[in-house]
Order: sequence, then structure tokens, then C-alpha cells
Amino acid sequence: RGAAMDRLKTFEGIPHPFDRKKRMVVPSCLKVLRLRPERRFCRLGDLSSEYGWKHGSLIERLEAQRKVKSDTFYKKKTASKKAKSQALKSVKLSGDDQAILERCGYA
Repeated sequence: RGAAMDRLKTFEGIPHPFDRKKRMVVPSCLKVLRLRPERRFCRLGDLSSEYGWKHGSLIERLEAQRKVKSDTFYKKKTASKKAKSQALKSVKLSGDDQAILERCGYA
């Protein structure tokens, strides 16, 4: 148990190499699936704030800013994807061009 705690790394927020990566949900780790309803639980932020951690409000503010940026990025991405699909539908190719694309695996 001591070695595991020595290897444990914790961060406030998301550190540099991981803040640009796609975030995923691991269903087998969800609290709803892992804990029985009658079991007690606590959140790390609540536990830390009880023992003197003072940065909870900062993390909440930064997380709210991240969600706003993420939302605008997602809206821009979906609009771009929609425009691209409409542009692809409107393109008319000749038979020769279509054959070349199929040979290369693009059609």
C-alpha cells in the first residue's frame, strides 16, 4: 500500500500534456455502477477543503471557463462538419475523377 501511494500523482486541474487530449468516460469506473446505493461516499474536493485546501473556488471558476470554451469549440466544430458534408453533397465529379478517387480509397 505504501508503494502505491508513493507512485500516486495528483494535480489541481488538468496538467499540460493532458489538457489537449480528448477526454473519455470509463463506464466501469462510474460511481453509479461501482457503488451500491446504501454505501457512503465522499468527493476528494470536499474532503480536501475540510482539511485546509483553499483552491476549490478557483478550480470551479477555471472549470466554468473551460466549459464555455469547450462549448464554443464544439459548436464551431459541428458547424464546420455540417458545412463540409453539404459541400461534399453539392460536388459533381466526372466518371474519370470518381474512378481515380475510388482507386485511392476516397470514395
